[in-house]
Amino acid sequence: MTTSHRWRKSSYSGEGDGNNCVEVAHSTTQVAVRDSKAPARATLTFPAPAFATFIATLKKNPAA
Repeated sequence: MTTSHRWRKSSYSGEGDGNNCVEVAHSTTQVAVRDSKAPARATLTFPAPAFATFIATLKKNPAA
């Protein structure tokens, strides 16, 4: 995934949270994740269906 994709930061990452969060960028086939404090460093890339399952599981089990 190239850096030309639009990166989004969590709405929970504000001044009160120290602006420390992950950012995500997605295409139809992949989702990329990076550290918002170090955007030039490594990016993790996942197949879009696997990332969707991961997020759905987190929403069902927020304490996980």
